[in-house]
Order: sequence, then structure tokens, then C-alpha cells
Amino acid sequence: MSKSREPAPLRYRVLVVIVGVAALAVVLFAVPLAVAVGRLYRNETTGALERDAAWIAAAVPDDLTRGTGVPVSLPEGLPTGRTVGVYTIDGRLLSGDGPQPSGVVTGAHDGHVHDAVENGFLAVSVPIPSDQSPAGAVRVATPYARVEDRVHRTWLAMAGLGVIVIGLATMFALRQSARLAAPLEHLTRAAQDLGAGDFSIRAPRSDIREANTAGLALEATARRLGEVLDRERAFSADVSHQLRTQLTGMLLGLESALVRPGADLPHAIRVSLTRGERLHAVIDDLVRLSRDTRPRTEPLDVGSLLEEARADWHGALAAQGRRLSVNLPGDLPPAQASAAAIRQILRVLLENATVHGRGETVIDVADLGDAIAIEIADQGEGIADQADVFARRSGHGDGHGIGLALARSLAEAEGGRLTLRRGSPPVFSLLLPSAPDQT
Repeated sequence: MSKSREPAPLRYRVLVVIVGVAALAVVLFAVPLAVAVGRLYRNETTGALERDAAWIAAAVPDDLTRGTGVPVSLPEGLPTGRTVGVYTIDGRLLSGDGPQPSGVVTGAHDGHVHDAVENGFLAVSVPIPSDQSPAGAVRVATPYARVEDRVHRTWLAMAGLGVIVIGLATMFALRQSARLAAPLEHLTRAAQDLGAGDFSIRAPRSDIREANTAGLALEATARRLGEVLDRERAFSADVSHQLRTQLTGMLLGLESALVRPGADLPHAIRVSLTRGERLHAVIDDLVRLSRDTRPRTEPLDVGSLLEEARADWHGALAAQGRRLSVNLPGDLPPAQASAAAIRQILRVLLENATVHGRGETVIDVADLGDAIAIEIADQGEGIADQADVFARRSGHGDGHGIGLALARSLAEAEGGRLTLRRGSPPVFSLLLPSAPDQT
């Protein structure tokens, strides 16, 4: 089974694309230019030969070709490297140098100038002026290797220029590929650090907007993950403390009944069963909260939840000779929160009021428009001003604060807020967001 080919890195792809485009542009521009240069140099040489031939033809008497024997004197000042010959119209050499016969000359019988590469020479024939049909022609030639040498030297210069252009394009491509790839490589290392548990990553800024946007999004994600992980750790610690507290109370009650002579064992068992049922309900609520990752869309009936809390805690307070009052407004709107979370918060607050409070416990509810306020107060001694009842700690001298850290984290997770509005007598205030109007 063949392995899947690993994609090429971005640096390599950018380098190949830029150098390839530059090389293609050079080739597409240089090839037509090279062809044009070859034609230009040939046409230039042909034009020069034509001028020389016309100059000589004007100095040759037309009766030379009729066999008069008049010597031909060539004009002075002809360029070096020229081969000059005077021919009859049928291509026979009369004077000078040249092939015998010459094909380029035989074509001059039509009275026009002709040029061709003949025997390694670029030759031009010009008819000798005459009153009648051309009687002869002048052939001027130069070695064709000179023309080719000039063309080849020009091509070589063009090739060198093309190599320089491609080299500059390669240098630019190397710099540009590094500029484009570096931010992505930084993001890759930041993502790897995030996967390793570093939530304080900071992606370096660059001059590429998309890379900066991705870096900011990665940093925001890292912060959110760090906050979620911290909250989950705190939540787990608070849950563990809350469950251990209730389980310890139940076990102490049973142990006390077993070691105390004449203890009312049925009563101790009933109390333990009540505590166990309460602990079971706490576990169910916490498990439901830990699994509930869907956004909450159903509103919460606060009144029904408080009536449920009244039924759960009325007996425990009545056993101490205390009252539990719930004051609800007539048209209380629903809240936007999880019933399991709010039930757990109320359980923590009412348990603190039952265990540590005195006198009547009052639950007041008020509609604040965009929020619902739930206040729980009792007549106990309260809490010192300097004490932070919501701080997480392994133990507390007077017992206040057990589960309050958990209650606050649950309230914040629901978009609400739990505060100690008054220390003595204690008043805890729970603010919950109101559900949006469905009409």
C-alpha cells in the first residue's frame, strides 16, 4: 500500500511559483526578441550591402557587360570585409571576386535587388543601370559568420540578463516565502504549545492581516480554554468538598447513634436516609450540569423552584422551631438559567441558613426588569466584614462558607451573580438574567 505524499511546505510552493512565473515571463519575452534580433541584424547587414552595391553599380559603365573591355574601377572607401564582383545578367563573373556562376545575380534580370546566403556569405545583387533591360549586376557579399556572431553575442547578453532576472526573482521569492510562511509557522508552534497546556500563548504580529487575525483568534481561544479549565477545576474541587461535607455529616450521625447508649436507631436511620436522598439529588444535579453543554432556550419558572425549595427545607427549619417564608410577586417573569444549577445554589444557601443561622429564614424575590433578584436572609450572628465567604479553602472555623464557592461558580456560569449583600444579619443576593420576551 503506497503512502500518501506529504504536501510541500509553503516556503517551497511560494518559491516555485514566483521563480516559475519569472522564468516563464523571461522565456516568453526573450524568445520572440531573440528571433527579432536575428532578423534585425540580417536586415541591417543586407541594407548596408545593398547601399554599397548600388554605389558600385552607379560607377560601372553599362557597356562593360557588352564586352567593350573597359576596366572597372571600384569606388574608394568601401567597408573592409566586402567581396565585390561585377557580373553579366546570366551570372558570369566579369570583374572582382565571387562565385562562378552566382545564383543571387541571375535573379537580378528582373531589375530588382536580391539577397541570399550563398557559399557562407550574405550576398546582395543590384542591377547595373541601363537604358534597356539590365545588362549586368553588382554582387556585394560579407561572411555570414559575422552576422551570426553578432546575433549570438546579443543572444548571450540576453541570456545573461535573463539569468540575472531569474536570480533576482529567486532572491525575492526566498524573502517573500519566508515572510508568508513565518507567521503560519509561529501559529503552528503556538497551537502546539496550546495543545501542551500553555494557555498564555501569544502569537507574534506580522504585516499579514489574515495571519494576525488567526493569531488573535487563537489567543482568544487559548484564554477561553484556560478560563474554562480553571472553572472546571474549581468546580470539581467545590463539588468534591460539598459532597464530602454531606457524606461526612451522614456518617457522623450513624456513628454517633451506634456508639451512644440508648440512641434512637430508627430515628438516626431516617435522618441518614433523608441526608442520603439529599446527597443523591445533589449528585444528580451536578452530573446533569456537567453533561449539559447545549445552550439553554427554555425559561425557568422561579416560583415553582422556590416552592420546591420550601417543601424540602420547611421540615428541617420547623424541627428547630424556625419559620421559612417565601415572598413572591404576582407576575414574576421566568429566568434564563438551568433549573439544576439554581436548585443547587438554593440548596447551599438554605443549608447554610439552617445550620448556621437563627430565627426566621426569609426568601424575597423581586423583578428588576432585565434580572430577577432572590435574597435569602436569617437572624443569625452573620459574618465578619473582613471574611471572604466565597473563598475556596479546606476548612473554616465557624463552618460558614461550605459550598458557597460552588454556588458562586454555578451562578456565574448561568450568567448571574451571587453576593453577600449584608454581613450581619446575613443576606445573600442571587441575581439571575430574565428570559427574553417570546412574544
